[in-house]
Amino acid sequence: MNASVSIPSVFNLRPEAERAPTSGIVDVFNYGRNREGLIPLWVGEGDLPTPSFINEAATRSLAAGETFYTYQRGIPDLRQAIARYHERVYGKPADPERFFVTSGGMPALQIAVRMLAGNGDEVLVPTPVWPNFIGALTIAGAQAVGVPMTYSAKGWFLDAQRLEAAITPRTKAIVINSPSNPTGWVATHDELRGALELARKHGLWIIADEIYGRFVYDEALAVDGRAPSFRDVMQPEDRVLFIQTFSKNWAMTGWRLGWIEAPPALGQVVENLIQYQTSGTPVFIQRGGVAALEQGESFVAHQIARAREGREIIMKLAETGLVELPPPSGAFYAFPKVKDGKTSQEIAIRLIDEANVGLAPGSAFGGEGYLRICYARKSEDLKEAVRRISAALPKIAG
Repeated sequence: MNASVSIPSVFNLRPEAERAPTSGIVDVFNYGRNREGLIPLWVGEGDLPTPSFINEAATRSLAAGETFYTYQRGIPDLRQAIARYHERVYGKPADPERFFVTSGGMPALQIAVRMLAGNGDEVLVPTPVWPNFIGALTIAGAQAVGVPMTYSAKGWFLDAQRLEAAITPRTKAIVINSPSNPTGWVATHDELRGALELARKHGLWIIADEIYGRFVYDEALAVDGRAPSFRDVMQPEDRVLFIQTFSKNWAMTGWRLGWIEAPPALGQVVENLIQYQTSGTPVFIQRGGVAALEQGESFVAHQIARAREGREIIMKLAETGLVELPPPSGAFYAFPKVKDGKTSQEIAIRLIDEANVGLAPGSAFGGEGYLRICYARKSEDLKEAVRRISAALPKIAG
């Protein structure tokens, strides 16, 4: 992962603040920022704006004067809408008291971390991984213990024995992100059961990031059109915290709206942490969330169809013979390994210069030599990006 910022000792900052890692994605983004004609595939969002029916719901709320403090746990309408959404997607009853609205997926993650880990504690994180998991743990004073996933020509796999070998008396939790950012790995039910069994055996919590759960392409893995979930295999007493966001399914990255799912018995703890983090999410933003959940299924289906098409386009990079690229099973990322000795940051910079395409360096995710490609974009852009990258790679890898 990326190094922390070097701060002069005269400022006497807390060490966990100084250790907050810088973003290798942002470094490359800044290098290529504002380049004429650059195709940006480096950040984790699509190119579609938020649908108008969501914007209009928020606008109506503003016009109605809903601009005051509100429920710390989220307005009842949204919590009920989240519960109904879960019932539709997972086919099981869902209690609104399990859901707590946050100002984005990142605050949901930070609340989960604050509840479980602090100074001297360890949390297991299968790698490669979205770097914000590492950041959230670092600024809480905890240590992220990277557990390398197994890589093969068929893709990535979670090795339960390797995971258990990393457990120590200081371990408090395991992070499982499936479908995965950045690899596109989708956990099987057996892999989820294996992680649950370890958590039960060692008294650990699981932090489950299933944000990309609607984006699954491997029909052998899909469950009623979605990815396998801990909800399919867990018992009511299992200690699992789920983090979620509106950002990906409904093209709402800039809205900063998400939720955390936790046992109702922890409700007051979660509410307290929300109080001291944001004091609640603006009502007009939550009204947009209600509209997304209640009216947004056709838009989600459109997003998934576009991502499926984008995946097929990006997979053509494997035809160059210069990258290893097992088909990603889910999410909307490809994670090719370049057959070259250069660092992933060097390759990403060269691709900006040689191809005018922006990709994220794999080193930002703990995957040196890899690149992350976000393919949640229109097909014309992706086809042109593949053409440019294919032309540039022989010079870069040569």
